Amino acid sequence: MGSRHPRLIAGRYEVQPLDDGGMGTVWQGYDRVLDRLVAVKQIRSDRHHPAELRRELAERFRREARITAKIEHPGVPAVYDAAIDRGTDAVEQLYLVMQLVRGVTVADLLAEHGPFPVPWAVSIAAQVCAVLSHAHAIPVVHRDLKPSNVMVDEDGNVKVLDFGVAAVLRTDVTQLTGTGQMIGSRDYMSPEQFHGVGVSPRSDLYALGCLLHEMLAGKRLFDGANDAALQHVHDRPTPLRGLRADVPEAIERLVLDLLEKAPEDRPVSAQEVFDRLSPFLPAPGAPVAARTGEPGADPGATPDPTRPYRHPLAPRRLVAPAGVPRPTPSAPSRVVAQRQALPTALAQELDVAEERAQQLVDSDRLSQAVMVLDAALTSADAEGVLDHPRVLELRNTHAAVLFLGGDVRRALTAFEELTDAFAWRAGPDDPRVLECQKQAAYCHAELGDTDAALAGFRAVQEHVRRQHDDRSRDALELRTQIGILLLAANRLREADQILRPLHDDLVATRGPEHPEAREIRDLLTRIRLTGGSR
Repeated sequence: MGSRHPRLIAGRYEVQPLDDGGMGTVWQGYDRVLDRLVAVKQIRSDRHHPAELRRELAERFRREARITAKIEHPGVPAVYDAAIDRGTDAVEQLYLVMQLVRGVTVADLLAEHGPFPVPWAVSIAAQVCAVLSHAHAIPVVHRDLKPSNVMVDEDGNVKVLDFGVAAVLRTDVTQLTGTGQMIGSRDYMSPEQFHGVGVSPRSDLYALGCLLHEMLAGKRLFDGANDAALQHVHDRPTPLRGLRADVPEAIERLVLDLLEKAPEDRPVSAQEVFDRLSPFLPAPGAPVAARTGEPGADPGATPDPTRPYRHPLAPRRLVAPAGVPRPTPSAPSRVVAQRQALPTALAQELDVAEERAQQLVDSDRLSQAVMVLDAALTSADAEGVLDHPRVLELRNTHAAVLFLGGDVRRALTAFEELTDAFAWRAGPDDPRVLECQKQAAYCHAELGDTDAALAGFRAVQEHVRRQHDDRSRDALELRTQIGILLLAANRLREADQILRPLHDDLVATRGPEHPEAREIRDLLTRIRLTGGSR
């Protein structure tokens, strides 16, 4: 989304310029109306198809998008919109606009870690079953379940992607491609899909068997030495315990049942599969069971799909949000970073980013402004110059935009890091240090951390008092915030002790009818009515 010339879809969604890729390409997009990032999936309509076939595809697209939107399950990204847009070639293009999911796919986890611990594989498969049971009840059949369509988010929750896309493309009706080529992932397709005789919920269960086998074996069900279609139709799968001795017999039996060639020989439903997986799910409160080198061995490094079962409905842990890394170089290297000239290309990138971010902020497109600044600061971090004065200016802008956009927790981290950076450069009384401390206190207040907010405002107040009197603009602002926080915390006497002299000073400097004086007078009346005044 850093491009200055994104393509606009349906007059609302911005995506990067599109290429001539195949069907089902996904982009990160931006919703102009709601100022949020979205996922935009293009369902390409082949310009060589007859017009009536394109119309049929568009109609099916609308119908399937509506059906898919009815899958109200946290394991399915929400469908926000089904957009039809006429491209530059006058051919209608079809787009699904969906919730943007942040996580890692099972395909990527397998590539990085190899075979999963049994609890991991079982937890992922069980969560997929929960999703399929909701979808199949509508009924909606996924048709293209595979490792790259299953994602684990940072809390360990599994998301099944691309519901409805295969239904629009009709993987069981090959002639719609115009070439007779079958659409779908051949390594995970059931025999009936290869035969072209239609799909059912049990076709998804076959694909789930392929997925579970791959998660435990670390390789696909069939190695591709022969034609995938022939192998899925005719070859018997290798039992898992012949590949990995620690797989429980019941899990091996379940996978073999899922991989039966005839649909009627497979489990009846996703619910049955879930019930057979349940004895192997981690119990609530169970510790992480991961061996060194396996996913989960380093808590927090990789999303843990057992967490929803070990800690059901637990709140998310508050951790430092992802963003620009906190600079931790030694003092000599930081001195060099401050004195050296920025690389020309980076200096130009920062200038462009700042200008573009300001334009976006002026247009109230704060999410995009943050993305632009994130990209520029990542480049600065790669050059090791996060503490360079020019970069510090951009980091300050970044923190302010985060706060304006409501991402208060990231803003807090950014302001706290800037407080340290400016203090190291110019001393603790530098105005930029005090401003960042004050903004961090505002963040604490927004997050409901009253004690931390009070401590922050009072620390700044001490610095201000050494340089100005209690009637300066900065001092009056700080006294106001401290009094309001004390009142909000129901510390009425303390609030009264702050607000009463504050009111007198506001009347003396700004007059009795000044809005701020009236505001404090109202607060004092409230304290008096509740019996908190001295």
